[in-house]
Amino acid sequence: MLPRRTSALRGQLLISTFAIALVASPAAAQDATATDGGVFQMLGRIIFGAGTAKVAIDTPQAVTAREQADLDRAQPNTIGDVLKGIPGVQATGSSARPLGQAFNIRGIGNTEQTASEARIAVSVDGAPKFFEQYRLGSFFGDFELFKRVEVLRGPASSTLYGAGAIGGAIAFTTKDAGDFLEDGKTTTLRFKSGYNSNGDTRKLGVIFATKQGNAEYLGSLNYSSGGEIKDGGGTVLAGTAHESMSGLLKGKWTLGQDEDQSLTLSLSRTDTDLDDTLVAQTGGAAAAFFGTADIHSVDDTVSLKWNNSFANNPLLDLSVQLSYTNTTVDKSNFSLGMACAPGQSQVLCEGDFGYATTTLKVENTAEFGGGGWDNRVIAGVQLSRQERSAHSSVGAYSFHPQGTDTKVGIYAQGEFVYDERLTLIPGVRIDFGQFSAGDIAGGLDSDDTAISPKLAVMYKINDSFSVFGSLAHTERMPTLDERYSTEAASTLPERLASMGLAKEEADSVELGFTFKRQDLLSDGDSLQLKLTGFHNDLKNMIATTPRLPGGPAVPYYSNITAAELWGAELEASYDADRWFSNLSWSKVRTKNKNPAVGAISTTLPDTPAEAISLTIGAKLPAQHLNIGWTGYYYDNIKTSSATTTGDSYQTHDMFVKWSPDEGVLKGLDVNFAVENMFDEKYKNNLALDNGVGRNYKLSIAKSVSW
Repeated sequence: MLPRRTSALRGQLLISTFAIALVASPAAAQDATATDGGVFQMLGRIIFGAGTAKVAIDTPQAVTAREQADLDRAQPNTIGDVLKGIPGVQATGSSARPLGQAFNIRGIGNTEQTASEARIAVSVDGAPKFFEQYRLGSFFGDFELFKRVEVLRGPASSTLYGAGAIGGAIAFTTKDAGDFLEDGKTTTLRFKSGYNSNGDTRKLGVIFATKQGNAEYLGSLNYSSGGEIKDGGGTVLAGTAHESMSGLLKGKWTLGQDEDQSLTLSLSRTDTDLDDTLVAQTGGAAAAFFGTADIHSVDDTVSLKWNNSFANNPLLDLSVQLSYTNTTVDKSNFSLGMACAPGQSQVLCEGDFGYATTTLKVENTAEFGGGGWDNRVIAGVQLSRQERSAHSSVGAYSFHPQGTDTKVGIYAQGEFVYDERLTLIPGVRIDFGQFSAGDIAGGLDSDDTAISPKLAVMYKINDSFSVFGSLAHTERMPTLDERYSTEAASTLPERLASMGLAKEEADSVELGFTFKRQDLLSDGDSLQLKLTGFHNDLKNMIATTPRLPGGPAVPYYSNITAAELWGAELEASYDADRWFSNLSWSKVRTKNKNPAVGAISTTLPDTPAEAISLTIGAKLPAQHLNIGWTGYYYDNIKTSSATTTGDSYQTHDMFVKWSPDEGVLKGLDVNFAVENMFDEKYKNNLALDNGVGRNYKLSIAKSVSW
């Protein structure tokens, strides 16, 4: 274990290295032409999910976007591969199993706590998604379907994404036909294949995109299969073999005399088969206790969206979206199936689990101004109905109760800009919820309301410096699981439905500044930097109620914890004709204000370790190459849980992209990467397994257009 002093010195060395890269870049930047434009300038990307489309560095919230080029370079297999290097954000749970990971934002989110992922709002093409099951992850979509992932950190996301987004929001966007159609061409056929050395994983994919008159169509089909993966010490990570298929059908029609209307239909499915895999997909020391089983997951998203921008009326830009998402998991052929029985042993019974959510969302954006003000107001209403289903070979699950969750959300968010210098973004959302139990709790019904106001401010001091800040209050209504779970008495007292739960509440403050400058060291270069500090007070946190042998029956869940989370995040990037560099740093501190007697630490178990990532790369336009190296550095951390107390470690990746744009090779994209180059044996503190060992990744794609 490296001491904290060593880690701090290492961090200083990284920042120095970043500065050296900046100084060195002008010498090689003369008379060069960039092959990838500003693709490496993370803070220069447009953010769509925070309201009005804005550049990330000009958004008064901590936001990061991963775009198609990033996904191509990463060739992701898991959530963790997508989120690597985003400050304050990472995966938790398994290190490699496709059904064993969940999201963590600033110390919020894990795979082991019921309803933890309800504190992070996840959507695909604007359609809300949610899944929760004992010792399983929360998101099972194939990343080959997506062209963009936006991560919005902090409770201010609740206004547009729904009450309870205490951690933030993660928005996935599927591919469009227009992403593949060349100017002057109407049809493109794209083939892609990939290979991972660790696990002997093979991938195949094909995309067909065409434009016919006022319509665009896309079809995508992908297949992936692989064996078991090894950690850096050569030990097999059990249960990591997989087979998966995914598909996407998408159509967009442009309508209206002024072509100011559009209708978009999207259907996607990811079908994953895991044979003889771990029942506990999240892994960990207890995984072997549950044995193995066959697990089949199907993840569906259907979205129909109509938009009318009303070309001649700035007060109207109306969209109506109807969506349906359904995630199901079936388990069978348990190795320990002889122990199947009602009660807690039902986890070893054949069964199926599902979350189906139907959502209708109507939203309008009005633009107006005068007197130096440029204003926009987003107002909308969202109606949703979530149905939670679960059946086993011996009946219903008491600890995974069925039920329905019906919500109506009304929200408004303004953006008022004065003299292009001062930006005010107030917002408020009110959600009304109705909850109905299935057959476990005897049909108990309940109602609830959550109110989430916010105010964000950004002020441009000059062309280089801006300051920003926000205040947000967010309320999260208890989920079906938290309301209706029960457990029969055994050696411990009975657990009852938790009908008296109060809402979780979070009060958040963010402060930060940005810096940007062009032509800093050479013509056409740019430096961007954004530093964000945050403080979050959580009240009425919901956790399992303690119980003692011989004691009275207790509610399954209670409001027993208050917590404090605070920290800082830094994003910086430099881009020149021949060089690029990105730096991210995050440090999250937490405190349990009601620790158990004898607790080893007041640090919450979901707290991530301090982390730094540094990327340095070069562009070789004559050779159509981009090459780069990324180092990831994690400090040691001690939390209230031995499971999430971890040692410091570092890993190194490299990547090469070749994209010729002339002759018969035009349309060819080759991405090669090496993850964990030095085969380091390590374990992230929020992972329950060791990390993946050295892994060579190669993908080759070729487009043909006519």
